[in-house]
Amino acid sequence: MSVLDRFRLTDKVVVVTGASSGLGVAFAQAAAEAGADVVLAARRVDRLAGTADLVRAAGRTPLSVATDIADPAQAQHMIDAAMEQFGKVDVLINNAGVGTAVPATRETADEFRQVIDINLNGSYWAAQAAGRVMQPGSAIVNISSVLGLTTAGLPQAAYAASKAGVIGLTRDLAQQWGARKGIRVNAIAPGFFRSEMTDQYKDGYLDAMAARLVIPRLGDPAELAATVVWLASDAAGYVTGQTLAVDGGITIT
Repeated sequence: MSVLDRFRLTDKVVVVTGASSGLGVAFAQAAAEAGADVVLAARRVDRLAGTADLVRAAGRTPLSVATDIADPAQAQHMIDAAMEQFGKVDVLINNAGVGTAVPATRETADEFRQVIDINLNGSYWAAQAAGRVMQPGSAIVNISSVLGLTTAGLPQAAYAASKAGVIGLTRDLAQQWGARKGIRVNAIAPGFFRSEMTDQYKDGYLDAMAARLVIPRLGDPAELAATVVWLASDAAGYVTGQTLAVDGGITIT
């Protein structure tokens, strides 16, 4: 296998949660361009049509599945649908997530629980369902955040807690499933990339954050997607249990 071939996902089946918008679209498109068929999961299934078109344009087959990842039964249905259509699941990209910016003294129990249910619990339910059917050589890439590692001037206790939890989940699943199942589990911790979530930030916030970076600009989703493809591919075959910050250097400033 040549070095470039190690980076390909030829004929693999990749499941992407939160594939209806933002970074999930970039991940799905990159997986297809790398040679994979792609299962597209989101609550807003009507919004998956555009992502499916991108997968087809890359010459691969999409499957859209309506999925509320916070519901274990729906996470299981997502994997069952993938198995029925393609007969295997090689890669899970745990991308679905929500964020809030509510001061800790005013955040309600329901607001806090919703973030944890989707970002942390949902990642677990999806990984659990996928882990039951994945074969040796498979990979899970969890999408954490630099806010699981540092702070960035917003009141985001729920979001930060959920993303720090994803990092712990990543380590434990890597340990559980490495030797026994041959499944690699890693996480990335993105910095600031324009997305549907960052559109909710107040005016000027992202520009102020960019000024803190070693690479003083916002990230390009294609840069993040390339990192995900690498972790999912055989090129990262000896990498597991790790969290890689893709953040322009904010975690070192």
